[in-house]
Amino acid sequence: MKITAIDVFLTCPTRNYVVVKVHTDAGIYGVGEGTLNGSEPIVAEAIRHVSPLLIGRDPRNTEDLWSLIYHWGYWRGGPIYMTALAAIDMALWDIKGKIANLPVYQLLGGASRRGVLCYGHAGGRDEVEIEDSVRSFLERGYRVVRAQLGNYGGLGIVGHEPPVTEGTPPTHFFEPAKYLVSTPRFFEHLREKLGMEVDLLHDVHEQLTPIEAAWLAKQLEPYRLFFLEDALRPEHRNSWKLVREASTTPLAIGEIFSGRWDCLPLFQGGFIDYIRIKPLHVGGITEARKIMMLAEPYNVRSAFHGAADIGPIAQSASIHLQMTIPNSGVQEWTDFRKSDLLCEVFPSPCRFSDGLAVPNEAPGLGIDYNEELGARYPYKQAWMPLVRRQDGTMHVY
Repeated sequence: MKITAIDVFLTCPTRNYVVVKVHTDAGIYGVGEGTLNGSEPIVAEAIRHVSPLLIGRDPRNTEDLWSLIYHWGYWRGGPIYMTALAAIDMALWDIKGKIANLPVYQLLGGASRRGVLCYGHAGGRDEVEIEDSVRSFLERGYRVVRAQLGNYGGLGIVGHEPPVTEGTPPTHFFEPAKYLVSTPRFFEHLREKLGMEVDLLHDVHEQLTPIEAAWLAKQLEPYRLFFLEDALRPEHRNSWKLVREASTTPLAIGEIFSGRWDCLPLFQGGFIDYIRIKPLHVGGITEARKIMMLAEPYNVRSAFHGAADIGPIAQSASIHLQMTIPNSGVQEWTDFRKSDLLCEVFPSPCRFSDGLAVPNEAPGLGIDYNEELGARYPYKQAWMPLVRRQDGTMHVY
């Protein structure tokens, strides 16, 4: 069997996605995804750039092809190339499943659980609205819920400015004091109203200094968080020790990691409890599986990133992998089945029931891409938000 062509698609049915189809001389094709929020055209071009190296090669040799794509250019790694690699790797696993007439999770070792535990996003403008939102998720069967006061930064977002030029994003202004004070208060309210057994988590979104993050983790300790996400920027690798020693609040990070070398120091230091990678941005199923094997002896579980800027194909890859690994933790969940349009563009997204996500039992990843329909929704220029401090200094989002 040989690869004969690799097609790349940019589509925007509800938001931008990058899709690949890897074709073979056996008439079997595989689908993969290379979405990277705000950088989709760059990833698409990277896939096109590397594709000629794969033509004529056996798609079943996933390990060798992964190494070929990773090492061929000497300038390796980084989110752009690792996302491009992930798209092709997913498609190759989809082909393998179709050849074997089995869902991908069966090729990865078979099911270790009935489904993958998921969490949803609850929020509100005040403590009561957050409580009502959390209750609505619990009523829908969720067993784990993320709680946020407003958008990222909560009351710490103290102002806004319109875009400098049309089509670019507005600027938000963040100061930490109100955020640091209000976050423990609304978790105190939630525990008083909901009890201690409901699993709640919170996303800092990297907006604190190490000492601020350590203080917040300590203040939240009485409220038994499922985990505190992205308390620090990934660049502050040496500061995770400070946050860990300040509190027993479980910690999670990793959604913008791009490979095992980002993860391993945090595993070895015992600094985190959950790793927030996903196959989409670390080189695909092949690499994500290895990262989770590295995580297992350090008692680190998966908490795969799964916001709406990760599409249905990448979601399927995450669910297939987490069905098999012994250290599966939780999956951030976006219910693509709520959109009739997405279900037409990407037939058969994964299903959700009673707090668990379940992969389709069709061969491969169990999902497809409708080229004709996707072409009706062309790519739209999009940007990540801009955040500054009140004095105008650029701030991480």
